[in-house]
Amino acid sequence: MKRIKAACLLQTVHFLLKEDMPHDAAMTAVKGEVAQYKAQLDRSNTKYQITEETTQPDGSIVIKIRKQYNHHDTGDYIS
Repeated sequence: MKRIKAACLLQTVHFLLKEDMPHDAAMTAVKGEVAQYKAQLDRSNTKYQITEETTQPDGSIVIKIRKQYNHHDTGDYIS
């Protein structure tokens, strides 16, 4: 029999600019979307660690995140 003792997901999430908006408004919207994503993780009590957050030349944002999987124990993955 096997049991999962610890688990986490490694994700790269790219928050893209909306093409139907002016550039400045789209950049503001992307920053808001990233903030909303982080707030949702906090509200759901998901453990996470953002290892990298990069703003691209076009204004979009890429985050590399290590986060809890289905409320399993994260062990030493997230400190």
